[in-house]
Amino acid sequence: MRLTHIKLAGFKSFVDPTTIPVPGQRVGVVGPNGCGKSNVIDAVRWVLGESRARELRGESMQDVIFSGSATRKAVSRASVELIFDNSLGKAAGQWSQYAEISVKRVLTRSGESSYHINNLHVRRRDITDIFLGTGLGARAYAIIEQGMISRIIEARPEELRVFLEEAAGISKYKERRRETELRMKDTRENLLRVEDVRQELGKQIARLETQAEVAQQYLGLQAQLKLSHNLLALLRKREAAAQCERWQREVARLSNELEAENACLRQAESQLEQSREAHYAASDALHEAQGGIYAANAEVSRLEQNLQHQRESRQRLAAQSSSLREQGERLARQRDEAIAALAHWRGEFAVAGERLVQNKEQLEQEGCNLPLAEESFRDCQRRYSELQRGLAQAEQAKQIEETHRTHAQRNVQQLQARQQRLQQEASSLPSFDVAALSLKEVELTDVAGQFKTLQAELAQLLAVLPELEKGAHEARGGLQAEQRLATELEARLNALKHLQSRLDHNQKLQAWLAKHQLESLPRLWSSLRIEAGWEDALESVLGDRLNSIALENIEQAQEWLGDAPPAAVTAFESSGGAHESVSDAVLTLLSRHVSLADGGAPAFLGDWLAEIYVTESAADGFAQRKNLPCGAMLVSRAGHVFTRHSIRFHAPQSELHGVLARQREIEQLQADLEVKQVELGQRLTAMVQADSALAQQQKEIARLRSVTSEEQQKLHRLQLEVQRLVQVRQQAEQRQKGISVEQVEIAEQLESESEQLAAAEESLKLGRNQTEVLREQLDETRQERSGVEQNLNRQREALRQTERAAQEAVFVEKNCQSKIGELEVSSAQLAEQAEEAVIQLENLLAEQQGGSEEPLSHALQLALSQQQEKEKALALARDALAEAANLLRELEQQRMSSEQKLQPLRDQISEMRLKEQEARLGQEQYEGLLREAGADEAELVQAMEKNLRPNALQGEIVRLTAELEALGAVNLAALEELQGSRERNGYLESQAKDLNEAIDTLEQAIRRIDRETRERLQSTYDQVNRNFGELFPSLFGGGQARLMLTGEELLDAGIQIIAQPPGKKNSSIHLLSGGEKALTALALTFSLFQLNPAPFCLLDEVDAPLDDSNTERFCELVKKMSIQTQFVYISHNKITMEMAEQLVGVTMQEMGVSRVVAVDIEEAMRMKDEVPA
Repeated sequence: MRLTHIKLAGFKSFVDPTTIPVPGQRVGVVGPNGCGKSNVIDAVRWVLGESRARELRGESMQDVIFSGSATRKAVSRASVELIFDNSLGKAAGQWSQYAEISVKRVLTRSGESSYHINNLHVRRRDITDIFLGTGLGARAYAIIEQGMISRIIEARPEELRVFLEEAAGISKYKERRRETELRMKDTRENLLRVEDVRQELGKQIARLETQAEVAQQYLGLQAQLKLSHNLLALLRKREAAAQCERWQREVARLSNELEAENACLRQAESQLEQSREAHYAASDALHEAQGGIYAANAEVSRLEQNLQHQRESRQRLAAQSSSLREQGERLARQRDEAIAALAHWRGEFAVAGERLVQNKEQLEQEGCNLPLAEESFRDCQRRYSELQRGLAQAEQAKQIEETHRTHAQRNVQQLQARQQRLQQEASSLPSFDVAALSLKEVELTDVAGQFKTLQAELAQLLAVLPELEKGAHEARGGLQAEQRLATELEARLNALKHLQSRLDHNQKLQAWLAKHQLESLPRLWSSLRIEAGWEDALESVLGDRLNSIALENIEQAQEWLGDAPPAAVTAFESSGGAHESVSDAVLTLLSRHVSLADGGAPAFLGDWLAEIYVTESAADGFAQRKNLPCGAMLVSRAGHVFTRHSIRFHAPQSELHGVLARQREIEQLQADLEVKQVELGQRLTAMVQADSALAQQQKEIARLRSVTSEEQQKLHRLQLEVQRLVQVRQQAEQRQKGISVEQVEIAEQLESESEQLAAAEESLKLGRNQTEVLREQLDETRQERSGVEQNLNRQREALRQTERAAQEAVFVEKNCQSKIGELEVSSAQLAEQAEEAVIQLENLLAEQQGGSEEPLSHALQLALSQQQEKEKALALARDALAEAANLLRELEQQRMSSEQKLQPLRDQISEMRLKEQEARLGQEQYEGLLREAGADEAELVQAMEKNLRPNALQGEIVRLTAELEALGAVNLAALEELQGSRERNGYLESQAKDLNEAIDTLEQAIRRIDRETRERLQSTYDQVNRNFGELFPSLFGGGQARLMLTGEELLDAGIQIIAQPPGKKNSSIHLLSGGEKALTALALTFSLFQLNPAPFCLLDEVDAPLDDSNTERFCELVKKMSIQTQFVYISHNKITMEMAEQLVGVTMQEMGVSRVVAVDIEEAMRMKDEVPA
């Protein structure tokens, strides 16, 4: 493969789409420092799969995307594409069929990196596979950038080994070994899974064996239960059979009784039958009389019809007599005509006999002349036939040559037609619709863009999703926190209420209060409101009165006088008038700080707090007590009480201590709890909204994932379609090559066939001349034969005419004889017909004379008299039939009366037969049950015990059913499952065996790969070491260098470089100067190239540490190696620039943006001079 173009867009400083052409074998890239030349090297390394940002001089992979400048905005994607010329088909794998290969990598800000080969989305591994063993790759020796020379020299032995492996082309072996190890790992995991399944299956088999034992027991009980059911059915069948026989006997008895009754009935029916026969006889007599009258009527009608017919016959006979007279006259005329024709044909017969005698004489004369003419004709025909055969042979030979010529012409025409078809096919080959491919590629690009857009949208949604989830979580956490606070407030409130409720713990007092219905009345402390800080003061003043009971009327307390409470009880009148305030100009009254819950100031509170003033502290109290009126008190915040002459220090001893503070806290807690409930509602709303937003986001993500999946499938289809179009183009190109080869073959065949055609034409010309000579001789003979044939034909024609005349004479004679015979027969027939006509006429005349009407008229009169007699007999027969019918009716009534007596007997018989049928049906039912159960009655009879009763069998069935139910749930499929599990266990054992064999095979494959790798690596090591030893002196002008393994195992050993320039005996390569290290690294690199030349090599200022003489030697070596390898190098050295076949300039006129410009050597030198020292 050969690199032809490098395309960059958005990569580092190459923000605009830039194409760097690589037309020659040595292409130099020049430009001032910082213009972005090295970015070209980074781009190539990046597109070949480099994934380490530090190798690309960045901190993260997104650093390769143009991040903006003073005048440019940052871009969102970077792409680099390498275009290779693969016209020699040296690419690996399926890409060898493409004449041009494009390798492309795209990276977006979102971190999505994609690789493409010929615009087909591929994996990074596919990029690596193309360049396996070629020295190209992200970390291969064919790309040498700034600082890499020193890294090669200073690399550890294990790192140098990578270059040797790449030169040996064992990357694919290592990849195969890695894949084999992965497969072996998968196989071992599969084996472990199989073993786990086998262990689990063993447990299952043990469980199934237990279930199978239960199933066997269940089946045994089922068999016993089935036997008991069959025996019970057999007994029931026998009982049904016995009942059936008993009912049959009863039916027989009742049938005998019925027969006796039937005998009486038959006697009555006999009399009825006799009467019926008499009735039938009377009916027959009636019918006979009716038949006589019908016959008399018919005879009268017949005679009348005969009389009419006789009259019509006389008219018909008269017409026939006239017709016969006319027929006799016509026959007489025809006979006279036949006699005249007979005389004529007898004369013609005599003339024909004379003509026949003359023709026979002439026929004998012509028969003597014909043989002479035939002999002359046969001789001429023989000579004509010989000439004709010779001409036919000549024609055949000519035909053969014509066939050869035709075959040659046809072959030529076919070849020309095939040549033309190939030309047409070549011209009509689908020139491959580049537009269609372009459209598909554009569509593919659009779909890919849409797919990326969808992915970006999905990424954005997924990026927002954690925030929404966090918001929902925070909302839920906030709700839980508020619920926790509300719970704490409610618990505190309940605790305080519980403390307040325990103030009245005196059971006796509680009973007294309940007795007087006072337990539900409010206490003073529950309605008092005291300013904060004065609770102790008020408690100190009021004391137990804080627990006073509120009464509507204080007069109610008189009722308690007869039933005094068991403990001190204070009551106050809640409806008393308002307290009159007293001026407190000097001191503040305690009542100023106290109020009720309803805001009032009742009189009782004014009485209790009258002349009680407040002070901030005890010190103030000592100072202000002297100003107190007589009987007044001063109380501090702490509850200490001062009078003018005394002081009482407050100590919280009463159970009412803190009741006011607790009450205020209860009220505050209630207010806080109400606020907290509102906040809980708000938190709940916020959580619902957050959950809703999260659900909506998840739904949108699911939708986008579905759409993205569909778009990805569409993208895959388009990629396949583009690949198909590319294959169509390749097939068209291959067909074009095939057509060219076929055209060359056809040209050779055309030349051969043309030579054969020329030879056939020459032979055909000679054959035609010979045919012309024979045809002339044949024409002369044909003319002679024609004359002889004409003479023969004349003789034959004369003979035929004579024979024809004789035949005509014979025919005429025979025709006359035939006509004479026909006329004689016709004359005789006409005479016979005339005689028959005369006879028929005489008969008709006699019939007309003998037909008289008088006999028929007399017979008609007799028939009419007989008709009257028959009518009288019919009337008598009708009277006799009526009498017989009356007698028959009386006897029928007697029979029906007798038959009604038989119906009860028949009903009883029917009932007995129904019972018999019921028993028979029961018997058949049990037979059916036995038949369905497949039971053998003979075996059941043998198994049946003596005196076995159905009740006992029924009990046995109940017992067996109970035992079956006691077994509980039974896995009847356990037997089959056990068998299936054992079979599966056997299969798993076989599978485990196969897996073990597969592991052995893979281990053998790894050993074989290691052996091949070792052999190849050893061979490569020896060759590189030899090349290194030869190149090092050529670059240094002397000295020696070699490679040395650092371990015994070649597959794991590192590589150490031993290099000693001329005149030096250094022990380590690290003692060399920078230039010497550079030359040593170049010698090693080029040694690798000599073994396995890479398609191209990238050098980034590797000549920087070299002086002019070393640079010249370096350039000579590059020129020598550029015969096989394409070099693209970056340099500031004039000598190196002069070596280039083409120069590519990189400039940065716009700050931060690199561009490619065309340069020449002078411009490059000027740019080089502008570089600061």
